[in-house]
Amino acid sequence: MEKESIAVGLDIGTTKIVAMIGKKNEYGKLEILGVGKSKSLGVARGVVNNITQTIQSIQQAIIEAEADSGYKINDVVVGIAGQHIRSIQHSDYISRPNPEEVIGDADIDMLINQVHKLAMLPGEEIIHVLPQEFKIDGQSEIKEPIGMYGGRLEASFHVVVGQASSIRNVGRCIKSAGLDLSGLTLEPLASADAVLSQEEKEAGVALIDIGGGTTDLAIFKDGIIRHTAVVPFGGNVITEDIKEGCSIIEKQAELLKVKFGSAWPGENKDNEIVSIPGLRGREPKEISLKNLSKIIHARVVEIIEQVFAEIKNYGHEDPRKKLIAGIVLTGGGSQLKHIKQLVEYITGMDTRIGYPNEHLAGNSDEEISSPMYATAVGLVMNSIRNNTKSATPLVEMKKPEPKIEIKPQVAYQAPVEDEIQEEPIFEQPKVEMQRPPVEMESTGDKIKRGFFDKYIDKIKEFLDNAE
Repeated sequence: MEKESIAVGLDIGTTKIVAMIGKKNEYGKLEILGVGKSKSLGVARGVVNNITQTIQSIQQAIIEAEADSGYKINDVVVGIAGQHIRSIQHSDYISRPNPEEVIGDADIDMLINQVHKLAMLPGEEIIHVLPQEFKIDGQSEIKEPIGMYGGRLEASFHVVVGQASSIRNVGRCIKSAGLDLSGLTLEPLASADAVLSQEEKEAGVALIDIGGGTTDLAIFKDGIIRHTAVVPFGGNVITEDIKEGCSIIEKQAELLKVKFGSAWPGENKDNEIVSIPGLRGREPKEISLKNLSKIIHARVVEIIEQVFAEIKNYGHEDPRKKLIAGIVLTGGGSQLKHIKQLVEYITGMDTRIGYPNEHLAGNSDEEISSPMYATAVGLVMNSIRNNTKSATPLVEMKKPEPKIEIKPQVAYQAPVEDEIQEEPIFEQPKVEMQRPPVEMESTGDKIKRGFFDKYIDKIKEFLDNAE
């Protein structure tokens, strides 16, 4: 049973890629067995724009998670986001041949499959078909139609649509990284699973997930998903603004944002200054924290106003009356100082920061219960629901496997000495006697050089005999 419940989630974000392995413990809580994290290269605003770099980043995160957990990952549930995502409301129905038979899973599946055949815009594909409410023979507001009698089964659906090419690119990266794709989930839905309670979903709540490249929104009411949207701005745009506004490099801008950044400029005094080391022996640069906060504040207000416009699209004139539980902020961007107060000020809605620790086992690492891991935790929960056997325990072969995979990725970083140590010791003196520079080359190059030397010797021998 334990093996079967092992689940893996892969969060392909704009700033980081997280592979998370987990299982349900005896108390029904999620126990995280291993986490792998790598810098996300090749992803911009939630969309893959460089296949090779994305594959390398995925492999690195997977290797780290396998080493951390002692499990071999077979398949993953992947989160999908990006500015190409949109959602539509749709109603459909089926007429049942025998109304005297009770409605079963097959009827629901038939209705969902019918929605999947909807004509989409060119290049678009349906990601999710989420039933909201059912009607049986005109009787409305039915949440669970299974077991009931009726001839006409009708339902309203929340349909999530995305760019087919973007979805296929993600699939290709997974396949090329040596994994199977067991499921595809919209990232705000995964985050919602991790940080929202059932009571909040019933009362009405808007989840805002502020990531690196995008800000995702999911609205729930009466326990049902009502609206989803993706705003193509996130934490990276704030970093970019700081970089431009303070004339510093990106790495310094990110550090400034995380350590000293605040979404509320009134909090900083005029004389609060941080000194940044100059480049290549240049004079240090002094930056006022008040100016820093003003730059951050301007961009955060823009992001929140765009998201609030989406919330108002659902809740019409006053979403506060519809969404009693207010707003829940999650994702890496929600850790920005005073962002909660700013969101409350702009929207007039109660706001809290969403941590995934409600669903995690008590012994979980503190870092994992951070809002930036909310999507990854939600994807693992999704994988558990699918009952996929996503990972198997590693045996003695556990250690050689990561080495084989790591070498091509980090070969360009490793010092030369490290590579020499990995080769059999008895080969080194032989190589040195033949040709000292060969030491600097990989094993594959040595084999080629050995063959080439023999070939040259044969030519020399032939020329000597000819003389």
